[in-house]
Order: sequence, then C-alpha cells, then structure tokens
Amino acid sequence: METKEYIESGILELYVYGLLNETENEEVSTMAKNSPEIHAEIIAIEKAIIALSSSFSPFHSVANYEKIKAKLELKHAEIIQLEPNKNRSQYIGWAAAVLLLVGIGYQYDQLNQTSTQVATTEIEKAKLEKEFNFLKLKNTANETSLAVVRDTKNTVVALGGQAVAPESSAKVYWNQDTKVVYIDAAGLPEPPEGMVYQVWALKLSPLTPTSIGLLEDFDANEQKLFAVNNANEAEAFGITLEPKGGSLTPTMEQLYTLGKV
Repeated sequence: METKEYIESGILELYVYGLLNETENEEVSTMAKNSPEIHAEIIAIEKAIIALSSSFSPFHSVANYEKIKAKLELKHAEIIQLEPNKNRSQYIGWAAAVLLLVGIGYQYDQLNQTSTQVATTEIEKAKLEKEFNFLKLKNTANETSLAVVRDTKNTVVALGGQAVAPESSAKVYWNQDTKVVYIDAAGLPEPPEGMVYQVWALKLSPLTPTSIGLLEDFDANEQKLFAVNNANEAEAFGITLEPKGGSLTPTMEQLYTLGKV
C-alpha cells in the first residue's frame, strides 16, 4: 500500500486514539520509523487533539473522517443519559448523621427503660419492706399472744356472755406477780360505730367497779389481744359497751361479759 493511501486509510487516527490492537500498533510504529510522511502525519494528528480542535485536522478530507467512522462502526444510537456525578462523601455524611441519631434515640430509650426499671425496683423494694415490717409486727403479736397463753403464772378468768349478748365471751390473763393483764376479746362482736368496749375490775362486797382500760382499735387488732392496766385486788372482771372515750361508771344495760376470779 502506498504512503498516501496508507495515510488516507484512517489507520493513523486510530493509532493516535489508541484504538488499534497490539499487532496494528507495531505495524504503524514501524511505518512511521520508515516514512517521514507517516511520522509527520501522526505528529499533526496529535497536535490537533492537543489543541482540542472542534473538528478533525483541516489537512484531512471528509473521506478520511468517514473511513474512521466506518472503522469505529459509529451509528446513530439512543443517547444514554449519564447520571450526574454524585458526591458520595455527602451521602456518607448524611448516613452517618442518621445512624448517629438512631444510636442516640436507642440510647435514650434504653436510659428511659433503665430509669423505669430502677423506679419500679424502688417501689417493689418499698412494698416488700412494708410487707416485711407488717409481718414482723404480726409475728411479734403472735409471739406475745403465745407467751401470754403459755405463761403458767397467769391466772385465767373466763368471762361469759350476759343478757345483752349471750353469745359473747372473753378471757382475762392476769399475772399477779408482774401485775400485767391481757384481755382476749376474740369472742366479742365488732363494736358499733362510736362505741368502745371498756374493761372493769370488780370488788364484790360492796360492788365496786374500777376501769382498767379500753379495747380501742378493735377491728385493727387481728389477735384481739389487748393489754390493760393492773387489776389490783380484783375479785371479778366485766366488759361493757360504752360511748367512745369510755365512761366513769359501767353501763350495766350494756354488760357483755362477766366472770369471777
């Protein structure tokens, strides 16, 4: 192939554009070494590219462009819309910010749950302490009741029901050494609102009643075991129902129980 034809074939443009294979590149390189015209043409093409000419070199004909176009198999094709270059670092920053907010929200939620659990634990602790103290007091009351009942030094006086309440009963535990008196009022009915049971130590000749105490907070006392004052030289005991605060003398019409020592 003659030099002119070789130049007009368009292969030199492809060589400059880097579109030839290795074998074709070596062929053009050899031709350029052996032909000053070919070498000069390659230089011209490179200068045209460097100058960013809006068209191919004016030294080349339209026929050369068409040959290059055919070689490249350029055809009318659908224009591919390229995605604009996205700033990945920006999206990474936003993603990190979102993750940070999610993390903070999670930590806040965990903190709230922990605070709620702590508050619940404190409430449960206070409740258990209250129940423990209640059981402790109840146990102390039970132990006291057992100690009173089992004390062999106690004089036990049974009080029977009287006309106003024949089904009533009570017991007096009287330790004459310690002067301690307990009343077991489990056999008495709940007193009406505004009323209270009053305990009397009695001397029989002549009949002399002495108040030794009130059975207050009757419904709150589960054991119905009440400590009252010393009975002194009592020969009998009686329990009457009196107005709240007690009376100076017993209301005999409201005598619930009576028993002789």
